Amino acid sequence: MAQVEGVSLIDSVIFSPKKKSLWLLNFGFYSVLKRIFDLVFSTLGLVLLSPLFLILAILIKREDGGDVFFKQTRTGQFGKEFKMYKFRSMAMNNDVHDLKSEDKYTKVGKFIRNTSIDELAQLINVFKGDMSLIGPRPWITDYYENMIKTQRVRTLVKPGITGLAQANGRNGITIFEKIGYDVEYVKKFSFVTDIRVIGETVRAVLRHDSEEVNAGKAGIHDELAELKADNKRYI
Repeated sequence: MAQVEGVSLIDSVIFSPKKKSLWLLNFGFYSVLKRIFDLVFSTLGLVLLSPLFLILAILIKREDGGDVFFKQTRTGQFGKEFKMYKFRSMAMNNDVHDLKSEDKYTKVGKFIRNTSIDELAQLINVFKGDMSLIGPRPWITDYYENMIKTQRVRTLVKPGITGLAQANGRNGITIFEKIGYDVEYVKKFSFVTDIRVIGETVRAVLRHDSEEVNAGKAGIHDELAELKADNKRYI
């Protein structure tokens, strides 16, 4: 079913027949090469960062006795759903659906959220093959369900821990700009593009802006409202 969706999405990308053939050839070759890179670097990352992961697990567990990991259903490649991991930064009694109250972070959680350390748990997803080190961010399923086909093109490749949108503003840009960067990444899917993303991500980390990191449930709600409103004319 996912593969059928993938074929449908490829047909919606505006390519000339020649460019489409070249893109498919590159896509097949680089997807295999990228998976090898992901497997090698995620394994190394999990081994080298295991002391940090152990310390985080102890601190998170010690603070309120709750789960170490936050697991949530996200949309992956070709629209296939999977469980994404993060180190838990929210309090156990935080209600992500209650828009009347702000998100409740633990003391440890506020630090790992602002520094994006919570995202390191996604190395598990990369190792498993649900994600890649680089690619469009995996969003909650509500986004995918409210996208038109030309926007769903962003799911032709595996989602990543970081991508063009994260390197170019993360939550400081609009939902449509994020999608635009993601579609650009798909069209320029290559080793050169991944090197570009790594460089831009490093620069983004150095100019770190905590407000861009913490969009929270209100930000997600606003983005979904914009997406639904804009796409109503097409659905």
